[in-house]
Amino acid sequence: MANLPQVATLNIPEVKLSSSSGGRNMPVIGTGTAAHPFDETVLKDAVLEAIKAGYRHFDTASLYKSEKPLGEALAEAIEAGLIKSRDELFVTSKLWCTDAHHHLVLPALKNSLRMLQLEYLDLYLIHWPLSAKPGKIGFPVPKDEQLPMDFNSVWAAMEDCQRLGLTKSIGVSNFSCKKLENMFSFATIPPSVNQVEISPLWQQQKLRELCKSKGVVLTAYSLLGSKGTRLGTNEVMDNETLKEIAKAHNKTVSQVCLRWAFEQGLTFVVKSFNKERMRENLQIFDWELTSDDHKQINEIKQHRLMPIPEMVSPFGPFKSLQELWDGEI
Repeated sequence: MANLPQVATLNIPEVKLSSSSGGRNMPVIGTGTAAHPFDETVLKDAVLEAIKAGYRHFDTASLYKSEKPLGEALAEAIEAGLIKSRDELFVTSKLWCTDAHHHLVLPALKNSLRMLQLEYLDLYLIHWPLSAKPGKIGFPVPKDEQLPMDFNSVWAAMEDCQRLGLTKSIGVSNFSCKKLENMFSFATIPPSVNQVEISPLWQQQKLRELCKSKGVVLTAYSLLGSKGTRLGTNEVMDNETLKEIAKAHNKTVSQVCLRWAFEQGLTFVVKSFNKERMRENLQIFDWELTSDDHKQINEIKQHRLMPIPEMVSPFGPFKSLQELWDGEI
């Protein structure tokens, strides 16, 4: 790989993470690494292509099993001169439910760092508002292994990770308004980021307003519907309104969705292992949607796209996480 050409970093906009150590900035667009089926060689090649295209933000998790090949690809990119140093990268990983216990948070982070061959993360997230019996990592978590999370103690351990310099920022994922408000009632270091499902078909307006008022950066996943994945759907890419807007601008539906998210003040993580689509997804910063485009997108019927696993609460089982999301404790 020593002959890989050096590439210039594109001018990708960044957002400041309010509670990060040293005022860390995060690129608004990141590359996701969750894939099914999973192939380490395919992922490593895709990461190198993403770096050549200009991506510097990479999103992984212990659940995805992508930390090791991602770390190998990043090390290879530095050695080959595709990037000058680790400082150019923004790497996010996540704490899985089986490690969401006070005494397991730090060991879990250290294991992620070992897999990634890094000394620190830029962002470490609680993956789900749920704990599970320690053991094998898998999704969904079997109901008999689910445990209610002790949010205070788990978050205290996350704060310790940041104070130790093992991560520059900490945050959460799949947290609703009430869960987030609860965090702010006791957090010494408030969460910098909340990563959740958002798309033109599931716009999460209430959550967006809360995060904006609290200075929490909202990161969208499944912005394009995750078409072609195990839990994905074609509904975003096949939406007629989005198709018409894309045609009017001579853009793709993917570009319209990404531009919409950018104009909404969101950050986003997208996964494509296709070189052309990677570059296409970066071509969203030199044009704008019209007010009529936004009006049409706002009128799209709203519904959640991603399936939600069953889980339990301290007061007994919920039928689904949607109950926890809508009417939670």
